[in-house]
Formats: sequence, C-alpha cells, structure tokens
Amino acid sequence: MATVSLRLGDLVWGKLGRYPPWPGKIVNPPKDLKKPRGKKCFFVKFFGTEDHAWIKVEQLKPYHPHKEEMIKINKGKRFQQAVDAVEEFLKKAKSKDQSSHNSAEEKNRRNSSEERSKQNSGDEKRKAGLSEGKVRKNMGEGKKRVSSASAERGSKSPLKRAQEQSPRKRGRPPKDEKDLTIPESSTVKGMVAGTMAGFKWQPSVSEPVKDGDPHFHHFLLSQTEKPAVCYQAITKKLKVCEEETGSTSIQAADSTAVNGSITPTDKNEITGLTPIHVKRIGFLGLGLMGSGIVSNLLKMGHTVTVWNRTAEKCDLFIQEGARLGRTPAEVVSTCDITFACVSDPKAAKDLVLGPSGVLQGIRPGKCYVDMSTVDADTVTELAQVIVSRGGRFLEAPVSGNQQLSNDGMLVILAAGDRGLYEDCSSCFQAMGKTSFFLGEVGNAAKMMLIVNMVQGSFMATIAEGLTLAQVTGQSQQTLLDILNQGQLASIFLDQKCQNILQGNFKPDFYLKYIQKDLRLAIALGDSVNHPTPMAAAANEVYKRAKALDQSDNDMSAVYRAYIH
Repeated sequence: MATVSLRLGDLVWGKLGRYPPWPGKIVNPPKDLKKPRGKKCFFVKFFGTEDHAWIKVEQLKPYHPHKEEMIKINKGKRFQQAVDAVEEFLKKAKSKDQSSHNSAEEKNRRNSSEERSKQNSGDEKRKAGLSEGKVRKNMGEGKKRVSSASAERGSKSPLKRAQEQSPRKRGRPPKDEKDLTIPESSTVKGMVAGTMAGFKWQPSVSEPVKDGDPHFHHFLLSQTEKPAVCYQAITKKLKVCEEETGSTSIQAADSTAVNGSITPTDKNEITGLTPIHVKRIGFLGLGLMGSGIVSNLLKMGHTVTVWNRTAEKCDLFIQEGARLGRTPAEVVSTCDITFACVSDPKAAKDLVLGPSGVLQGIRPGKCYVDMSTVDADTVTELAQVIVSRGGRFLEAPVSGNQQLSNDGMLVILAAGDRGLYEDCSSCFQAMGKTSFFLGEVGNAAKMMLIVNMVQGSFMATIAEGLTLAQVTGQSQQTLLDILNQGQLASIFLDQKCQNILQGNFKPDFYLKYIQKDLRLAIALGDSVNHPTPMAAAANEVYKRAKALDQSDNDMSAVYRAYIH
C-alpha cells in the first residue's frame, strides 16, 4: 500500500501480515504499549473485531477513497460485518452532527428573539421618556397660567406635594427598567438551563459522542442489560483518579467486569476516555506451540506475562516486551486471562494442582484457558476445580504445528464458558486463522484427539508407502510427485515427504506427542466401545519409533520404524 498522510481519528484500511486489508480507525494506544522501533506506524483499532495493532504507514489507506476497491476484493461474511460496522459508525456520527447543527440554529433563534425583545424594551423606554417630558412641559405651562393655584400649592407640606406627584414617578425609567429586568432574567435563566442540558445529553460536533464508537458501545452494553441507562450504570462502577501526569482518567473500580466480560480497550477517540481496562494476558508453557502463540500475541499489542518450567525460554520474549511471572499462581493472579499449553494430561494437572500452581492464583472472575491436547476426563476435572474457586474455564486445544503457530494460522477448538470464548476473540485471531466453539467442556478434547488420530494414522501410512516404494525399486520422489498431483495433495503431505526424502527430522510436531494422542484416541474409542483398529496399528508403529530413540524428532521420523 502507498504511503498516505494520516492523523489520529482517521478511518483507514489496514494491512497486517497475511490478512486482507481491514477497516479500522487510528486511535491512541494504551499507555503501557510501546511503539515499535523503526518505520513510522499508527495504532489501529479494527471494526467488527476486538483486534488492535501497530500498522506501518505504508500498509494504510484512507477509508473512503478505497472503499469500493476493497469491497470488490474481499467477500467474506466477517469482512462485510466490519464494513457494516463502519457505515453504522458514520451514520451515527452524521446523526449527531445534524442534531448539533439543529441545536446551534435553535440557539441562534433564541439569541435573535432576545435581541428583538431588548430592542423593543429600549423603544418603550424612549417613548416613556418622551411622554414624561411632555408632562413636565405641560406642568410648567400650567404654573405660569395659574399663579393663584401655584401660591396655594406653595402653602402645602412637602409630603402632600410628593403624594400629588407620585403618579408621575411610576412612569420614570428606573421603575420601567426594574419591571423589564424581571422577565429578561427569567428568560436568560431558561436559556442557560437549556444550553447546559444540550451540552450534557446532545453533544455538539466538537464534543465527545459517547455512542459513536461501536467498540465502546459494545463495552457499555456488556455491563448492563439496559442500554438506556448504561452510561449511568457504568459510571457507578468506575472511579476517577488523578494520574501522575495530572490528567484525569477513568479506571475500573474492580479489575473484573460485573458479568465477567473483559474487553481489550485503548483510549477511545470518540468518547475521549482513557483506557477503562486493558486486557492482561498470561501464558504458561513455551514449547513449540506456545512460543509461536506468545510471539503473535505480542505482535498484536497484547500485554503478556510468561512463565515456563525452564525459565531460560522466557528470555527471548522478555526482550520482545513480555513480562516474567515467577510462578503459575503469580501469573494467574496478576492477569485477566491466562492461557496454558503443555505436553500431556500429567503436565496439565501438575500445572493447575501442583505447588504454586494455577489454582492458588484463581479467585472470582479470573479466567483460565487450557490449550493442551489432553483427554476429556482430565479437562473436565480441571474445569471443576477452577470453577469451584469462582474462576472461568475454557478448553481450547489447537490443531497445527510449529510453523503454523509461528504464522498465526492455528485452528482453535474451544469448549466451556461461551462468554470467555468471546472474550478471547482478539487473542484467538492473533494466534489462529479460525476457531470453533463446540459446546460443553470435554467436547474440544474429544474432537482434538480424533483430528490427531487421523493425522497420525495418515503420517504412518505415508511412511509405509514410501518404504514400500523403496523396497520395490520405485522412485520415492516420483511417488511424491504423483501424490501431489492427485486428490491427496496437501501441504502436510508434501512437507512430511520432503522431511523423509531429505532425512531432516527437525521437530515441527514431536513424534512422542502424536503417539500420546493416538493412545488417548484409542482409549476414547474404548470408553464408548468403538473399534479403532487403524489407529491401534499406527500407534504400534510410533511406539517402535520411540524405542528407536525418535521421540524428540518430528512425527515424520516414524519412517525409521519401517527401515530398521
């Protein structure tokens, strides 16, 4: 995208990595989010999602000039929802502008009416003055004509003379001014009251529009079921405090929202409010999958605290901006949502139930998301203990490998707390290309085991085919070329065959873990009395490969079980 002149508050199209251009708005970043070094970039909040990220200037385009172009090249449902959100935002902003314009016209009409009233009052005063002058003149002439009457009045007391002159006093200007001032004061008072009411509830163009930004509006609606009173309701839960800079900010009185909803927020340029609550993310386990996930969370601007059993693995992420947690309990207690991705059921249980484990950091409202591939019984047990402490639980195992994790292209299978699943949307979009919500706890574990059972069995079959080609004098490369031109063609097939042909078994998905998943899938079949003979056969081949010291190699090293 070409470089353009942009500023805070502009609507834009932002291009992030492999994702298509997406509509967003340039906003201020959270205070604790550092700007990336190097090229100039803006912090963009995207419509239709909870995503926000630093985007380089050359990856931004103004919204309106390129709207038709972008709509033509992007046809997805979520993209259309994002465009609709922009149009709704613009519609509301226009409505507010029109309302402000009408208010200004009404104020001008009132001012004009007031000026006409004052002018009429002045005319009346001048007329009253002229009338009094005529009266005085007539009185003087009367004194000259009737000297005897004047002499008679001269014998009267000053009090009687004042009483006789009293009718003339009521017509004097001071009395008239007093009478005119009373209604004028009442009018001005009413205008001031009207102006203040307009300022508070009908903002002008230069004032904040509280419901203009769909993200802020969504946050308010998530706190109360009555949108009409949402602003009043939310202010009761907020406290105003003075920051070190001297500016006023609004902070959540409690780190957990009333209904448990947690929304990633930054300074809202429509409302003018400072961050209400920036989502704090914890991550436990920095293996092949976890490392890529954390990198993508940091790239998308999330605040992440990391912990790993071997602390050295945390160093790289600390350099990238992550914070270090000393124990799982500390991470959970200081973060809003904590993710975990470990190797097997035992590791998952130890992480939660062990010394200084997750459970010790859980308190009402804290969220725990287990991304490990384990059996349904294990994940159900973990869910029960987390919820018993007032926590919220979601299982979210991922389908993919190290490369897909690094690329943010994992497939996420989730089950459990639906609200927490939605709260994790910005995180899931950072780490994966899609996610599925599968219902109650245990469903994601079962589905993940089935997926990996198919993948592990397929890998064993590929290895078996390549060794059979070799022993029968056929070219393994030709076999791969044929498969790549047929219905089985896939990235997985090509990559694993290339590993075997090149003898490169650097782990992308550990062999020991696919064997573990096959074992758990077979047990799942046994639990419902369903036969899994293909998986059982593949499992035996992987067990042989493990016996040949291939556990820490890639799953494609199962090939070696056939040639030894």
